[in-house]
Amino acid sequence: MGISDEWQDKKYNEVFDQEIRGLTRRRHSESGCRIEDLEAILRNLYIKDGADQEGRGSLQDTVMYATIAAYEHFIAQWKTETPGN
Repeated sequence: MGISDEWQDKKYNEVFDQEIRGLTRRRHSESGCRIEDLEAILRNLYIKDGADQEGRGSLQDTVMYATIAAYEHFIAQWKTETPGN
């Protein structure tokens, strides 16, 4: 990996960690927060990612990919903790 790619990895990890912290806080502080709510947000993130016809650029792409990955990871982890899933 070249130096030019290092900023993307750093930003990706920063956004991923930030999203996980936010989702964790939301899950524990909002009694009405459900997996289905987060799945709906994730579906919207997929739509937003696919609607990028004009191009966001490397920075915004990195942020989008990290955000989507965080939601996918968080939801999958939550489902493993939930009986019946």
